[in-house]
Amino acid sequence: MLNDPRSHGLWERTAPPAPATGPLGSDMDADVAVVGAGFTGLSAALHLAEAGLRVAVLEAAEIGFGGSGRNVGLVNAGMWVMPDDLPGVLGEVHGERLLDLLGDAPRQVFELIERHRIACESERSGTLHCGVGRKGAEELAERARQWRERGAPVELLDAVEARRLTGSPAYSCALLDRRAGTVQPLAYVRGLGHAAMAAGAEVFTQSPVTGITSAGAGWRLATPGGSVTAEWVVVATNAYTRTPWPQIREEIVHLPYFNIATRPLSSNLARSILPERQGCWDTKEVLSSFRLDRAGRLIIGSVGALDGTGRSIHRRWARRSLKRLFPQLGEIEFEAEWYGQIGMTADSLPKFHRLDEKVVSFSGYNGRGIAPGTVFGRTLARHVLGELTEDDLPLPVTVPEPQRLRRLREGYYRLGSQIAHLSSRI
Repeated sequence: MLNDPRSHGLWERTAPPAPATGPLGSDMDADVAVVGAGFTGLSAALHLAEAGLRVAVLEAAEIGFGGSGRNVGLVNAGMWVMPDDLPGVLGEVHGERLLDLLGDAPRQVFELIERHRIACESERSGTLHCGVGRKGAEELAERARQWRERGAPVELLDAVEARRLTGSPAYSCALLDRRAGTVQPLAYVRGLGHAAMAAGAEVFTQSPVTGITSAGAGWRLATPGGSVTAEWVVVATNAYTRTPWPQIREEIVHLPYFNIATRPLSSNLARSILPERQGCWDTKEVLSSFRLDRAGRLIIGSVGALDGTGRSIHRRWARRSLKRLFPQLGEIEFEAEWYGQIGMTADSLPKFHRLDEKVVSFSGYNGRGIAPGTVFGRTLARHVLGELTEDDLPLPVTVPEPQRLRRLREGYYRLGSQIAHLSSRI
């Protein structure tokens, strides 16, 4: 994609092929038009098509082009926000609904993978949130307490157990969440595309929506090669939103995030690093993540964009970090690198918008796209089908609100990550 190996990197090299698609070349009718072929859009399309509706998916580039094809691949439960804080932000009803939905989201992802036989290197061994120093330990102890009170299968590990499961001496503790796991994200979203098309959905790539106008009781979505007229429109473009819904993009601040993969580790090294293959991230303000893929490549990531001066700075940081985290690695050879954008909202929570009559959207996943995106897609399908009213949804209806100083903050994140990685010891 983009003829740029840094757009999707390792994931594009190792994912099974996407289903055969092409641009929309005529005018057509559908029950539902879905805009965006990522986790949310294709999950919505799959569930709507399985219910017997005619669905047309319009994707500006290719399946998984946005964050769905570039992320770390952690299938996490919940959000960044502490569990007990959600009812305070969203209200008791919506806060508890969102916690219940997202706590169960990894299970739904892995059930979809199993049911549709999606080959995406899925691992259901959990994830590790790794504590850095005393502050990190205190944060994880509180997060563990809050999840345990809700019955979640989480374990707070001491430094000895954290070292055993990560292979690194760098962490004071770790929170093991047994609900979670990892996937190869581009392979997963392509698998959702195969499943949606097998259920009857039509997917059109290289078909950006250039305009939307009312058409009787529905909407007409124009693309360069044709149009779709549908009663319902599901907007599932998140951080990569452009026209004709610029208000979604204005509500989101782009946080760049990169990943760099080593060559496959030897069998001896692989036994000493992440022996149970959990995916990991830490408690640092400029966080980092690491995981293995099925072939034994060690993938490290952090905030930053691999362009301009950032490319060399972040690559040097990755090499230093891996040597500090895993002294047993020795000489490190990198095989692939890539980056994308995380869509951050003002309160670090996703949003549900009714953009117009029967035009609906979830957006703002704040770095938690795989599991929330999948279950929000199903939730949108159920809403369109009449199974859920707006009053039944896990989020309240809100109007998109532009974030203040958005461009300045985006520039700060790009430059700030370079400064942090120049001075960081890990």
